[in-house]
Amino acid sequence: MNFNRREFFKTTSLGTLGLALSPSFNHLMAASVPGATAPAVGGIPHRFIFIRKSNGNLCEQFTLPSFSSEQQKMHTEKKAFEVDLDKHELPTWLRGLDRYKEHMTMLHGISMTVSGGGHYSYSGCMGAFKAGRDILSNIKRATVDFELANLFPSPFGHVEMSLAVPHGREFRTGIVSGYSAPGPQQRNYCYADPMTAYNELFKSVTNQRAVETDNSLLDSLRDEESARLGKLDGEERIKIDNQVRALESIRERNQKVATLGDTIKKHLPKMDPIHENGGGDATLLQKQSAYTDIIIAALASGLTNVVTYTIDDLGTDIATLPENETKTSIHAIGHAADSSALAMREAMQAHHMKQIDTMITKLKAIPEGSGIMFDNTTIIYMPETGAGHHSPDTEAPMIIMSGKKSKLDLAGRYIRLPFHGTEGHKTLSNWYTTLLNAYGNPIKHYGDLDMTMQRNRLDQMGPIKRFLA
Repeated sequence: MNFNRREFFKTTSLGTLGLALSPSFNHLMAASVPGATAPAVGGIPHRFIFIRKSNGNLCEQFTLPSFSSEQQKMHTEKKAFEVDLDKHELPTWLRGLDRYKEHMTMLHGISMTVSGGGHYSYSGCMGAFKAGRDILSNIKRATVDFELANLFPSPFGHVEMSLAVPHGREFRTGIVSGYSAPGPQQRNYCYADPMTAYNELFKSVTNQRAVETDNSLLDSLRDEESARLGKLDGEERIKIDNQVRALESIRERNQKVATLGDTIKKHLPKMDPIHENGGGDATLLQKQSAYTDIIIAALASGLTNVVTYTIDDLGTDIATLPENETKTSIHAIGHAADSSALAMREAMQAHHMKQIDTMITKLKAIPEGSGIMFDNTTIIYMPETGAGHHSPDTEAPMIIMSGKKSKLDLAGRYIRLPFHGTEGHKTLSNWYTTLLNAYGNPIKHYGDLDMTMQRNRLDQMGPIKRFLA
């Protein structure tokens, strides 16, 4: 049976599979990533969950209330130092993770000037480059999450989920434009609502007929496109060849996923019916909770080893949060400087920590090898733009939760690095170089260079060596 493009796009259960044939997108939803260079030791991969948040992380929120006067002075003056978290009390918004302090790093002093502040960084904060407005040509390189997915292959490779909402829209559903990037001038696509993520990631066990239909359509379109190759040359031939490879990659992914059926069934999350039809009636907390369950199920099932999750952006509706009595917005909170805005900011972050707590608890309950899944997991909770609503991007405080088999030596500590533009300062590029070096990519330096560090003739190349275990 022959299917033309129009029929294919209309009938496929993915709904947006036509994106696979766009010039900027040579795979769909992170179909299996080629070129992996570092197979998992002992057959167990390391897993990464990147959680992006809007509005920055305020420096004052990363002060420990039990700091001594000397430590508080060093913090205020942005001097480098570190302390053991087990000897200190956590800030109120962070106490939901108090029982997991041994796994926690409060990392302060990394700058984001290489990706820039402002309202949004788009793909920049994951790729250590200035993306400016979300323009395809601004994407310089594969983002770090895709690079890590290369090191730990899986059927879906990298998976992106998002609660981001562009200006002028109430919410998004389906498969939409994402922020991560598989390569230069290429844009990833992401799941914009929990039910779409559930349906697409787990349909090998929840909707086998849809998979069979997709495979038939993929085969038909691949054959149709392949037949065109013999009549083409030059750039057009390269373009169609890439499209055929993309279709074959999706087909291969479906075959790999099919072998995981029993494991997927074991970890399949239970979805509240409120998420049907885009989940327009679901509260923000219900959406966040559903995404958490889906992320853990996808990791536990072996569908992916790297997830990037935009837990909110300036357009995300927070009206349903119980603390939001005035029905303010994330954008308004960013511009306000009063105590109520700070309280609302901390309430949002406390809810984020509850989701991280759930992730860790669920991963700790899943046996793996001689230990548990969380042993081989790193969660990075990071601001999109730095230390505030309009930056400053000279600081970007973040929380890292790492299992005991982490290849980074930083757990259980509050760490403040030297301030931007001074000797020993470390940029977002250094941080990502550290992650890549630790897990099998010996790249000399990942990401852009910082102009201030260059002007001051300060070394800024390579990983943060003290973090390499």
